[in-house]
Amino acid sequence: MTTLRVIIDEMLSPTPGSIARYSEELTRELINTAPHNCIVEGFVSASTEAEYALIAQRLPDLSKLHKSALSRRELRASWQHGFTKIPGQGMLHATSLMAPLRKHDRLNHGEQIVVTVHDTVAWTRPESLGSRQASWSRAMVKRAEKYADAVVVPSHTVADQLEEIANFGDRVRVISGAASTSLRVPADVDERASELDLPERFLLSIGGLEPHRGIDHLIRALHELDDDVTLLLVGPTPHDEAIAEFVSAQKIRPERVRSMGTLSNEDLSVVFDHAAAFVYPNLEAGFAMPVLEALSFGIPVVHSDAPALLELAADSAVIVARQPAADYSQALAEGITRVLDDAPFAERLFYAGQDRARAFSWRMSAEKVWQLHADL
Repeated sequence: MTTLRVIIDEMLSPTPGSIARYSEELTRELINTAPHNCIVEGFVSASTEAEYALIAQRLPDLSKLHKSALSRRELRASWQHGFTKIPGQGMLHATSLMAPLRKHDRLNHGEQIVVTVHDTVAWTRPESLGSRQASWSRAMVKRAEKYADAVVVPSHTVADQLEEIANFGDRVRVISGAASTSLRVPADVDERASELDLPERFLLSIGGLEPHRGIDHLIRALHELDDDVTLLLVGPTPHDEAIAEFVSAQKIRPERVRSMGTLSNEDLSVVFDHAAAFVYPNLEAGFAMPVLEALSFGIPVVHSDAPALLELAADSAVIVARQPAADYSQALAEGITRVLDDAPFAERLFYAGQDRARAFSWRMSAEKVWQLHADL
């Protein structure tokens, strides 16, 4: 029996987001598409019983879950410095850079280590991550350059960027993700919408004031939009002080910008379903799973001209030029206004977005991962 061990610690990230959903979705489909005589096991850092139960609930067909004695923070530090022993042997697939990269014998012992690099923000905009996270990411890429048998990236854009950072040669494989299958409109959608107190007409976006996200430009764009248009931000905690202060400094009514915090899949689906548009003003992106999820809901999407977003959306959304930077907020406002004021155009985006989202599937992604390990 051949075993594929998957590092699924991102599922339990203290700030769950698209990478957490990526880890869960890919692992589930790796289980569903496992070749004959192959099984899939998981590995996580030391967690609570409730978190172990959550994994069992979401990945019920996982053959086994290996549980480290080290906490997530301790495990990250340990793997960064080369203390890498984990249970089992054979194929290992990490859904992020968090991987036990070490010297191993692939040819004689059949050991394989594959890691995933979702973006290159640690190099292009390290201030967005903070010095500790950026330093850790750069250190892990150096270890991957030395020890990884292959590196998965979500887009050709990231592949090109990574080529300028490290010498991986032909070890890089582009394998994209897909829209999360756990996001679907629940039966009690109206009740949940009422509980969430959703505005009549609102824009939806993801993230806070990290420089690479462009949310500051989006908030400024509200000046050019109708006064009844509200911006909802998923991620930042309600009453986020930094956002509140920025909104106040821009002389925008505080009720026009609302931080929603982290939402359950059901509530996030309701918010997607009710949004007038999804805006992704990010100045940098690796794949942007939330954009694909918005497209799958048929929501009109407005995004920047970051290369990875152009590659992902492929003309199924409104594209806004990031340069000149001084005009970016105005350009965002113009793109959003086009969607809000032109109903036939918004309807065309509805169909174009859903068609584009169907071009991606987790089954296809999982089959490519299995093929990658077979090729190794």
